[in-house]
Amino acid sequence: MKFTPSKLNTFLFFKLPSAFWSGVRVRKISEVSCEVTVKHRWFNQNPFNSMYFAVQAMAAELTTGALVMYQIQLSGKKISMLVANNKGNFSKKARGRITFVCNDGHLIEAAIKNTIATGEGQTFWMKSIGRDEKGDQVSEMEFEWSVRIK
Repeated sequence: MKFTPSKLNTFLFFKLPSAFWSGVRVRKISEVSCEVTVKHRWFNQNPFNSMYFAVQAMAAELTTGALVMYQIQLSGKKISMLVANNKGNFSKKARGRITFVCNDGHLIEAAIKNTIATGEGQTFWMKSIGRDEKGDQVSEMEFEWSVRIK
């Protein structure tokens, strides 16, 4: 599969329907960066008139996970991937369209090379930052990924 926003959004529909129906959409992807947006609306709100934290986590996790999937495909090897840990900080109510960006694609290549060379699992942390339409940061999420050759 070629990694395009359209193909990843189709993947969401079939494999992660809760993210798709919450409005999570991939906008851009490259080897080193991924951008995902989600708009605050009735379906993904919390009782405090902002976006539910789990919807933000889905969008943030997708920015990191799509990059891991991309790099695994480039390696040409069968490699499993799993979120081992996550951390989140919420600094402002998430209203309107929130854009999450991860620029940590460079971290994955080394971990994949090491797991291929050694056969041992590798872990690494990736960060995704969510900003509102004004450019203000609303949340910051970090995910610890584990990769292992199958």
